[in-house]
Parts: sequence; structure tokens; C-alpha cells
Amino acid sequence: MRLANKVAVITGAGSGFGEGMARRFAREGAAVVVNDINRDGGLRVANAIQQDGGRAVYVRADIAQAADTKAMIAAAVKEFG
Repeated sequence: MRLANKVAVITGAGSGFGEGMARRFAREGAAVVVNDINRDGGLRVANAIQQDGGRAVYVRADIAQAADTKAMIAAAVKEFG
């Protein structure tokens, strides 16, 4: 597992390319912060990663907003260190 003991923050991870990246990073051993403004998609991806044995958390954040981005990183640190 190339990404064991790493944390990845994947934006736009609720669908499409971002979802593929989140799932791949998780398969490679990373703990994944699944970020998307679409709550349903983000939760679906985070839950799928967890069901496959990976570590993931969904964090809703609009990365165009500085406060949202700071809160997302704080959530990543709180969840995964």
C-alpha cells in the first residue's frame, strides 16, 4: 500500500473523477477526506470506502470560501491526526 499512513483531502469527491481518486487513494491505504458540496454524493462515497475497509470521512465545504476550507482541514486533522 503506497499511501499507508497518509491522509488525502480530495475535493469534488462526490462523483466523477474526484470519486475515482478518493476510492483509489483509499485502496492504496490513505485515510480520505471526501469533500463535495453535494452532501448525498459525498456521504455515498465516504460510506462506500468505509464498507470496503478503508478510512474516510465526508466534509462538506465550498473550497472557494476560505472559512470552509479552513474548517475542512481542521476536520481532517481532528479525524485523522
